[in-house]
Amino acid sequence: MTRNRQRARGRSQRRGADDSAGAGWAGGPPGAPAGPVLRAVGLARVYGEDESAVWAVDGVDLDVPAGQTLAVTGPSGCGKSTLLQLLGGLDLPTEGEVWLGGRRVDDLGERALARLRRRAVGFVFQAYHLMDELTAAENVELPALLAGASPRTARRRAAELLDQVGLADRARHLPSELSGGQRQRVAIARALVNKPLVVLADEPTGNLDSAATQDILRLFDELRAAGQTLVMVTHDERVAATADRIVSLRDGTLADDTLLNTDSGSDSGTTRLGTLLSWED
Repeated sequence: MTRNRQRARGRSQRRGADDSAGAGWAGGPPGAPAGPVLRAVGLARVYGEDESAVWAVDGVDLDVPAGQTLAVTGPSGCGKSTLLQLLGGLDLPTEGEVWLGGRRVDDLGERALARLRRRAVGFVFQAYHLMDELTAAENVELPALLAGASPRTARRRAAELLDQVGLADRARHLPSELSGGQRQRVAIARALVNKPLVVLADEPTGNLDSAATQDILRLFDELRAAGQTLVMVTHDERVAATADRIVSLRDGTLADDTLLNTDSGSDSGTTRLGTLLSWED
């Protein structure tokens, strides 16, 4: 595990030395070569050291083209959620690289990484993670306000998205006044509010009944038709079957990669990172 300790020390030094290293980063130059919106290269996440080390993710290489819906499947404990957290910057790799929109992002400072998560990545979780004291509209508005949008712009964007997910008439309701399926639709609207390059969904239908699951899958299908890149972790074969592509993990490694829709994906999103990520406060 010597190389892992060296990697961890180097990463700590990078973040401690200059937490604003990305402050002037405005994305790639005009005409930058097209490529996948999301890329993992030799990605690994290790917990513990020496004999007690657990490789939750072990050497994963993965490219996700713009506009593709990718399902990540596999048994419990195989590293699906860990992989999603690494791709979205919620966790840091022990080894390997993460690229978003043609730019490497795993070596960003903490503040730059926080801006990245706010502005270029949308998260949808099984447990919704809505703020109980805020209405549906306020939950959707919040990430836009944190990203620097004016209150008027945030309200307008939230209203548009709640209408898109079929909850315009529930905008003033608290999460406790919504069903599980409605809360998940609010969470999806929140994930979309900053027009992210990619939406990452971790078991988005895990707490829902069959009817609510169908509502979420129809919504995801609309997002795919609109060109949104989506990566979702799921145990549900029905959910996975709606994706353009399925990858399976076993013991932290990529065991299978099946393309279901050969027309999925494009390069249209790879040069948008500079627009989404203004590193000015």
